[in-house]
Amino acid sequence: MRLDGMTSKTKPRVAVYKFTGCAGCQMELLRLEDELLDIVGKIDFVYFMMVQNREELRYDICFVEGSISTPRELEEIKMIRSQTKTLIALGDCAITGCIPSIRNWFPQSEAEKMVYKDTLPLRSFKTSGIWEYVPVDLMLPGCPPHKEMILEAIKSSLMGIRPDLRMHPVCVECKLRENVCILTSLGKPCMGPVTRAGCGAICPTYGRECEGCYGPMSDANPASLASEFRKLGIGPDDLVRKFRKYAGTSKEFKEVAGI
Repeated sequence: MRLDGMTSKTKPRVAVYKFTGCAGCQMELLRLEDELLDIVGKIDFVYFMMVQNREELRYDICFVEGSISTPRELEEIKMIRSQTKTLIALGDCAITGCIPSIRNWFPQSEAEKMVYKDTLPLRSFKTSGIWEYVPVDLMLPGCPPHKEMILEAIKSSLMGIRPDLRMHPVCVECKLRENVCILTSLGKPCMGPVTRAGCGAICPTYGRECEGCYGPMSDANPASLASEFRKLGIGPDDLVRKFRKYAGTSKEFKEVAGI
């Protein structure tokens, strides 16, 4: 994470860009509300379509939401990288392609025909995280990343240090909340054992299995979890869907996801 220049007397210049995605990560940033009012006194949002449309081409920090799926996006992410000191991938789409990457398992022409009557004008290709094309200094996982994680990234950048991001599994958060284990006790195909923490174990707390929206934890063992899912009666098609949903293109999940 390159943090040179963050201690200058001028406020850091911050931009927020969006590519192929739903804009949910930007909405989570705006959910900071009171904290954001304090933050804007310490940084200068020079480009953020939802807040400020004053595009300038030199950034200290740039958050990028969404994956790359068109030639225009590819050209733009390379331009952004060349003008940015610290580039942050904001959310799963920018890291693994997330939900939009599910179409990567279809032939491109078939995926286009599912949506558009006339595919001739389309200029798109398979969805990839931004790190496929440019170096990324920090990745904030989640669909969307929790607002506290975004706040941690901003504060750490201002202080010139690397943020303390969790790499342990959601299971740790379940234990801290004294949840009943969704996998072993309730027999539901929970992705918690291989999914990175940070959400606060929201789904298991309400009796629902983790879907894996924070992507793979450190040292994940998806093959072992897939074996447990088979014991629960999960069929091969449903099994690969579980691992494709949010992070099927990641190096940790791609084998089980069928790549």
